[in-house]
Amino acid sequence: MSSIKHFISESVKKVEIDEFLWKEFERAGYGGVDVSRTPLGTNVIVYVMRPGIIIGRGGTTIKNLAKVLEEEFQMPNPQISVAEIEVPELNAHVMASRVAAALRRGVHFRRAGFWALNQIMDGGALGAEVIISGKLRTERARSEKFREGYMPKAGDPAIKYVKKAVVHVQLKPGIFGVRVRIVPPDIKFPDRIEMFEKAVSPEALKEEAISEEETKETKEVEEVDADFEDEGDTGDVSSRADKKA
Repeated sequence: MSSIKHFISESVKKVEIDEFLWKEFERAGYGGVDVSRTPLGTNVIVYVMRPGIIIGRGGTTIKNLAKVLEEEFQMPNPQISVAEIEVPELNAHVMASRVAAALRRGVHFRRAGFWALNQIMDGGALGAEVIISGKLRTERARSEKFREGYMPKAGDPAIKYVKKAVVHVQLKPGIFGVRVRIVPPDIKFPDRIEMFEKAVSPEALKEEAISEEETKETKEVEEVDADFEDEGDTGDVSSRADKKA
């Protein structure tokens, strides 16, 4: 029971760290965080579009961040490294933040949803889904879904391969939620089978053609020999019959 509580508390702490980093570094194009424990401390990898903002002049920002993680989130000896996001359109956190920023500027939710969906699919994703929920048109909250491509919903592929992010934004009607799911282009699903043709060199093709011609010639010779044997046998039988007569 204590181990279950430990894992739950660690997961809650990671979510709190994620929300804190997103609020602090939304301007830098925050795209998620990976936290892993090591014997020497805690490795923290922060994914952003503009690493210079999170590092700061002379590394002051990243040093302050390490101090905050150690004091407020009880993270032992945090070692922070910053990774640049190469394709922002394939990062769920970045796209959810962009949709939230568009809604904050007053863009219609359908326009923002379709724009994000087109951006993700143009980036090369196998599938994408954008869900915007809140008081979209009336006082009653509902959700609008924008979906394209291949998107697994259950099983191991949905847990392992689908990149997910949820962002909330405060607007005049209330709080809007933006959920983004992305299937990266380099994912190989177990139910997808690809057929490949074997590449054959020109020399191998020539050898194969020569062997086919040789087999044809040997077959023709064998057929001719068989015909001659048949004719010889018939001749012997007729001659024996004449002698007996």
